[in-house]
Formats: sequence, C-alpha cells, structure tokens
Amino acid sequence: MSTPDRPFASYHLWSLIAPAIGQERWHCQMRRGFIKARQHEPEVKALLTKATAPQRIGILAQKGVYEFHHNRHLLNKSDGVEKVAQLLKLSNTSYQVQQRVIQILKKYQDAPLLRGKNILQLTPGDEGFPKPILIEQGDSYFRLYAAMDCIFIDGDRTLHILDFKTGKSAFDQRQALVYLLAARYLYPGRQAVASFYNLELGKKSDLIKITNHEFENLKYELANIAHKHQDDLHKYQEKNSNFSQIFPPNPGYHCRFCPFNSICEFASVTTSAHTIIPV
Repeated sequence: MSTPDRPFASYHLWSLIAPAIGQERWHCQMRRGFIKARQHEPEVKALLTKATAPQRIGILAQKGVYEFHHNRHLLNKSDGVEKVAQLLKLSNTSYQVQQRVIQILKKYQDAPLLRGKNILQLTPGDEGFPKPILIEQGDSYFRLYAAMDCIFIDGDRTLHILDFKTGKSAFDQRQALVYLLAARYLYPGRQAVASFYNLELGKKSDLIKITNHEFENLKYELANIAHKHQDDLHKYQEKNSNFSQIFPPNPGYHCRFCPFNSICEFASVTTSAHTIIPV
C-alpha cells in the first residue's frame, strides 16, 4: 500500500468528524469537506490561508512562550515582553491581536509555567505537520499525526505532554488522549501524562492518563475515523457532485462564524449578519 493512500487520523480530523460533548448542535460535516476534500480549490485555499484573530492569537502566544525559553534571559528582563513582541513582529498585526498577545506575554513572564522544567520539546507553533506515526490496528494500518506543543520530564521521570490554549473554549480531553497514544510509540516504555494550560486565563487542567484498555479502545476509535474519512474522500473523488450528501451541512446561527460561509450554498447567514463578530 502506498503512503498517500494510507488512511490517517489526528485530533483535528476527529474533531471534524465527531463534535466535542455539548457542541453537537453546532457541528457541521460540510466544514470537514471544505477543509479535507476541497482544500486545493482556489476559493477554498484562499479562505484556509486566512487566519482568524483567535487563531493568530493562539499561534503568537505559543511562539511567545517558545521565544521566552529560547532566549531565557528575557524572562528576567524588565523589557522582556517588549523584546519578545519584537521577535513576534506584533506591530504587523491588528490592534486586537497585539493587545491580547501582550497581556498573555506579561502574564507568562510573571508566572512562567516552564521555568526550571526539564524540557524535551517546545515548538513555536508554526512548524507544520509532524512526522506521522504508523499504527497497526487489526489487519490494517493508519498514520497518526500528533503535533505536541511541549513535552517535559516531571520529577519522577514521567513524560508530561502540555498543550497551550488561549480564548475561552473548553479543554477537549480527546486531544490529550491522542497525544498520549502518540507518546506510547515515540517514547516506548515511558510513563506519560498530559494536561492543558490556558495562557490567557492562567488555567490548568487536571492531569490526564491512559490505561492499557483505553489505549486499545483509542486505537480502534481512531482507526475507524481514519477509514471513514478515507471512504468519504474516495466517494467524493468518484462523484464530486455528491459533496453535500457525503459531507452533509448543518446550517444555523453558527454559520456566521464559519470561514466558508461566503462560498457555502447552505450557509445560514442573513444580510444583517455579514460582519463576523470577533471572539
């Protein structure tokens, strides 16, 4: 089987196929269709390259943490936040983005979560796709993509996978489970835990662990997701006029926040709601 035809899974794909608990009414499969099946079409590609303000804030916040630890002396400098802001080229962003990122940098400098940690990996957040992990499940395989923000070693030699967040969205434990699955392959034999940390709110999640039973169930779940998505892509490639049947829409109020509402024929965006409200 050639690599391009091999099914893949990731937390992002999982979230596009199945909504987080409590988000069911706003979930739309057509969004997955635009992102994963029609991403090379000029109109769709143009929309995908436009980062929203919340997305830009998240990327810059993580890069700010990276710069603080890449240039550790800045954590103790009175002008450390200003220096990191220059490295991030914040002056090239909107006022809203600048103000929120500056506040995040100040909060992190005041209480640097990773100070003194034995850091194995800390990414700037814009490094692109990680190398896939090949996972065997039953008689088939799938590729797992897991881009982890930070991995450090706790005092008892446990691997601690940390994911940074911004904004007000709830933590989705499924993301941590995907990271813990990846850690089983990347660091065999090592105990691992995962957690989230909201850089904007200074809020930590509980530690998340995975048992051997959960590990096997997770592999099965992700294999099903990988194969369902591959089947949907094949159906679309065979007959792209069936796009809305393969990736059914779920129009409603949430359409006004969808990046594809300008090209989606099912978008429920009234003439009075063309302006997207910043989150």
